[in-house]
Amino acid sequence: MKLSAILPSLFDRIICVILLVMGLTTPGQAEITSLNSANIDDVLNNAGVSLVNFYADWCRFSQMLHPIFEEASNIMREEFPDTKQVVFARVDCDQHSDIAQRYRISKYPTLKLFRNGMMMKREYRGQRSVAAIAEFIRQQQVDPVKEIQSLEELKTADRSKRNIIGYFEKKDSDNYRTFEKVSNILRDDCVFSAVFGPVSESERFSGDNIIYKPVGENSPDMVYLGSLTNFDLSYAWAQDKCVPLVREITFENGEELTEEGIPFLILFHLKEDNESLEKFQQEVARQLISEKGSINFLHADCDKFRHPLLHIQKTPADCPVIAIDSFRHMYVFPDYKDLNIPGKLKQFVLDLHSGKLHREFHHGPDPTDSTPGQQETGDVASKPPQSSFQKLAPSETRYTILRRDRDEL
Repeated sequence: MKLSAILPSLFDRIICVILLVMGLTTPGQAEITSLNSANIDDVLNNAGVSLVNFYADWCRFSQMLHPIFEEASNIMREEFPDTKQVVFARVDCDQHSDIAQRYRISKYPTLKLFRNGMMMKREYRGQRSVAAIAEFIRQQQVDPVKEIQSLEELKTADRSKRNIIGYFEKKDSDNYRTFEKVSNILRDDCVFSAVFGPVSESERFSGDNIIYKPVGENSPDMVYLGSLTNFDLSYAWAQDKCVPLVREITFENGEELTEEGIPFLILFHLKEDNESLEKFQQEVARQLISEKGSINFLHADCDKFRHPLLHIQKTPADCPVIAIDSFRHMYVFPDYKDLNIPGKLKQFVLDLHSGKLHREFHHGPDPTDSTPGQQETGDVASKPPQSSFQKLAPSETRYTILRRDRDEL
């Protein structure tokens, strides 16, 4: 073996020893919990906030993050000594590929935030520095519920945002604790406020009460009618109100939406074209509510996302346009006007799930899709390909498209 191959390794070891002696590294102080299939649910479910480092030992960036993550953990332990309030944990994705698959980890290192065992949509994407990670955790400890001192304050609520307001007899109650838990999870999606005691009395004619104020000054309030102490019911109701069925995809949230791991059904429309957006929202709610969770319903500004449109041979002049992005290919809905045909949009999505869109993309129409008057026993290959949906070149990744569009704006 060459001496040059030995020296770097020997040098690295000497430096590590020197750093340990000088006290510049403190591996023994780090309280990082290693997660595996046996303990992950117990650890995460019993922690208020958990920051989990999904890493791979062979990854250079994972190696660089380890000492930073450990030091941030040490600082947070001093500030939040309750071991169940803040937990720093890690998963070796090579050793526990089942966990990596469960949380759809596709790059290393990935820092995911959990609250009471529930993974948050937004992972940590800030600077990989001790100060930045520590500040991120501090922000997660800020109470998301604003305490209202006068009902007059509610008249000045920002109606451009979704608001959920709780009226409680007292703060020290099971009703409020459930409300607080829900607000912590949905803090990025809704504005939460609470009114207590005599100030809230006029709104508690039948007991503690929670209402939702939608976007818009003239939008009617909605009242939560379920059990106030049932977290699952409360969370499901609040999530339905705070997270719209059809969301807007932007340069800021595009990567996050992609990491949810399910295909996109996208309406491309001009920013001022609210009519097509409202129609799309109505038809999604009418036809596709059962598909929620298997596909993301999105809308995008045609002018901002010109590149994806060009990629499917469209321009803003063609908008509104509906397409599915399966992360492998993009498929175009034949005609926006077909949105008025009952069940047409749902069939488009079902054809994605059945693989029909993918087959047609590569091979043309299914043999059983012969048009009226054609004999099904004829020579399919001899007929000109007439797919129900346009055949397109494979899509670029969303990361490439989003970054390129953003840079050009």
